[in-house]
Amino acid sequence: MKRSFKRLLTIGAVVLLSAGALAGCGGTGLSSGTSSSNKVEKKKPDKLTVGVSISTLSNPAFIVLKNKIEDYAKKNGTKVQITDAQNDTAKQNNDVEDFVQKKVDAIIVNPCDSSAITPEVKSANKAGIPVVCVDRSSDGGKVLSTVATDSVKGGKMAGDYLIKQLGEGSKVAEITGIPGASATRERGQGFDGAVKGKLDIVTKQTANFDRAKGLTVAENIIQAHPEIKAIFAQNDAMAVGAAKAVSGSSHKDIKVVGFDGEASFLKMIKNGQGTATIAQRWDLMGTMSLDAVYDHYQGKKVKKTIHSPIKLTTKANVK
Repeated sequence: MKRSFKRLLTIGAVVLLSAGALAGCGGTGLSSGTSSSNKVEKKKPDKLTVGVSISTLSNPAFIVLKNKIEDYAKKNGTKVQITDAQNDTAKQNNDVEDFVQKKVDAIIVNPCDSSAITPEVKSANKAGIPVVCVDRSSDGGKVLSTVATDSVKGGKMAGDYLIKQLGEGSKVAEITGIPGASATRERGQGFDGAVKGKLDIVTKQTANFDRAKGLTVAENIIQAHPEIKAIFAQNDAMAVGAAKAVSGSSHKDIKVVGFDGEASFLKMIKNGQGTATIAQRWDLMGTMSLDAVYDHYQGKKVKKTIHSPIKLTTKANVK
């Protein structure tokens, strides 16, 4: 009798543990919150709710991204909730945590800061909610996929272009983005590596990917270093500011190269005020990010990194 009683207790404990494990799994996409390779509860696009956090909607490029996500989601019957972090890491973290508490099916985030977003990515991991990063990566946590331009390659393209345009030994300046953003690191890595020993970067200053700050920083650079032949701005918002600073100075021959393919800077390139940009496909990044979510919920394997195309755009091909 004692052996039978012990056996019944053991079986009962196993049943209770199994029930507890099942109760811990919600209806979200990652059964353990660790990898897209885990078993997924399949859902069609029209059964999904996706939270989207964009770093700032003061940048026209991100407005294109937002609009494309909305249009593509509507086409597929997906519910989306989009928030504007206003380049505030605390606000973005609160927005993403709100998505986690609402138990959305997936989160798409364009991080203000790749390090600062890490706790919220881990929070989503714990809740079993897949996360897709767009344009910028997360330094920590487990991300289903990062949809972005190859920023190192793009930075190198900008550097190679200026070497050909200016000749070796020329002095240039670099305006960098938000210090904690992966795009800042990677674009700088590509550009700096390409021009090392060939161009002289006399100064590197941050303008936080902001147009107004780009104008002020460029004005200060031109005043302090009138000998420079070009400015590389790590995004087009800062490039617009830099181009305006050049136009308002007595050094109108300074070339300005940006990165994004933003409409306002493309117009300046067409008019001869800007020189070139590494144009990204923000529309494709929008659809690719949602496709990563859709593929995940169909049990398909999702690439950890999905690169969208880029193109060196000058006055010759801006149309």
